[in-house]
Amino acid sequence: MGEKKIDISVVIPIFDEEENLPLLYEKLKKVLDSLGKEYEIIFVNDGSRDRSWEIIKEFAQKDSHVVGVNFRKNFGQTAAMSAGFETARGEVIITMDGDLQNDPDDIPKLLELIDQGYDIVSGWRKDRKDAFISRTLPSRIANWLISKVTGVHLHDYGCSLKAYRADVAKQLDFYGEMHRFLPALSKSIGAKITEIPVKHHPRIYGRSKYGISRTFKVLLDLMLVKFLLDYRTKPLRVFGGTGAILFLFGFVTLSYLVFIKVFFGQDIGNRPLLIFGTLFVLSGIQLVSTGIVAELITRTYYESQGKRPYIIKEIVKKES
Repeated sequence: MGEKKIDISVVIPIFDEEENLPLLYEKLKKVLDSLGKEYEIIFVNDGSRDRSWEIIKEFAQKDSHVVGVNFRKNFGQTAAMSAGFETARGEVIITMDGDLQNDPDDIPKLLELIDQGYDIVSGWRKDRKDAFISRTLPSRIANWLISKVTGVHLHDYGCSLKAYRADVAKQLDFYGEMHRFLPALSKSIGAKITEIPVKHHPRIYGRSKYGISRTFKVLLDLMLVKFLLDYRTKPLRVFGGTGAILFLFGFVTLSYLVFIKVFFGQDIGNRPLLIFGTLFVLSGIQLVSTGIVAELITRTYYESQGKRPYIIKEIVKKES
């Protein structure tokens, strides 16, 4: 007998949320039961130091809708979402935080837009309940910048409450802290994306695991996303193009110096232009070489089986 069809998978990364878990579970159950669809709730324990995993195991042992995934250590939110995506069996995957700031009551609204033909529906915390200087302001700047660079315009890339068609979500590879860029990355596979305002509640229990320092990591990841969107399969174009320009500039500079040395007998040994010309030629050769190596690495990436950026210790679920 085959596995039961699952309509909705809810993926929730968990890190030290023992106080929030019972209430989150009850709210999710109430909303998902009301939909009349088959569902599963996947809690990914990302190396919690409190009783989060024990609580998740209790849920999984008594409720066949719950799947618990336990990491050996803390690998980060992106790795937790990646593991949740891989584990998910639903046709639609919902992601959300485990701190009760996302509201499960918004899930039906996300699913309505998926039913209308969208591949990704992103939540927008229009009335955000976070500190303005340390959280909201940096987030607004980052969202504006990401939208400009990627061409995928969303108000709130950082909102974890999103809905994905599984066939789109499972095609996306992401590492580091790339989970927030999934809508932008999905642009490369032609996904249809929209955004909807969702509720945002102040944190009741525990404390935020993120601060203003994350903004700098986002900027670094944004550069990588831009590269992946435009040059992922053709890295030689970005490295080789820049290298060719530098080489040409250096070659012209050195040719000029050789010309005035041969025909006019001028001394060029102490001229700064000689250093700059040599530097440009060497830099150009190095960048072109880097582009060729990057092309080889890209082909190896696509032709080989990649390792996952996490290690699962155990998976717990009750057989239905």
